[in-house]
Amino acid sequence: MNHLKNTDQKKIVIFASGTGTNAENIIKFFQKSSQAAVVAVFSNKRSAKVLRKAHNHNIKALHFDRDALYNSNEVLHILQDINPDLIVLAGFMWIFPANIIKKFPDKIINIHPALLPRYGGKGMYGMKVHQKIIENKEKESGISIHYVNEKYDEGEIILQARTQVLEGDTPESLAEKIHQLEYKHFPEVIQQLLEEK
Repeated sequence: MNHLKNTDQKKIVIFASGTGTNAENIIKFFQKSSQAAVVAVFSNKRSAKVLRKAHNHNIKALHFDRDALYNSNEVLHILQDINPDLIVLAGFMWIFPANIIKKFPDKIINIHPALLPRYGGKGMYGMKVHQKIIENKEKESGISIHYVNEKYDEGEIILQARTQVLEGDTPESLAEKIHQLEYKHFPEVIQQLLEEK
């Protein structure tokens, strides 16, 4: 942990809906950095384990509902107060609202567990993606890290990383390979984008 708060430190905000394995990996990666830090974790699910993980690392954890994100602008106002350098969607299941995208242009990124544009779009997340890839006997899969726009999984791609799909692979074994790619590349891409800003 940094004992001295660096005022030049870049601020990262994470949005997640689930267990938060990627979120925690990013938090730990930047705990070793004086350049940037995760300052808040937002979740649309009160029971999401990611909120507890944020608490465990002494990071502000915020739960919000659909109204706060889409209608009342409550989430937007909190984000404007924080003024993050980057907003990271790490397993966040709702479409991101246009008003937040407009306020933070080129500052919102997402990770998707497949090689976009294939296996993307509404309803394609987590194990559903891996099951489809196995069913279709694909020879490779991977991850796509991309900017967020107003459509699911259609923003400009920043990085793709690939892994082979072997004959004996199951959705679970493929998921594990994808997690390893996520853990390696996601924090590195975040760091690179922050250095460029």
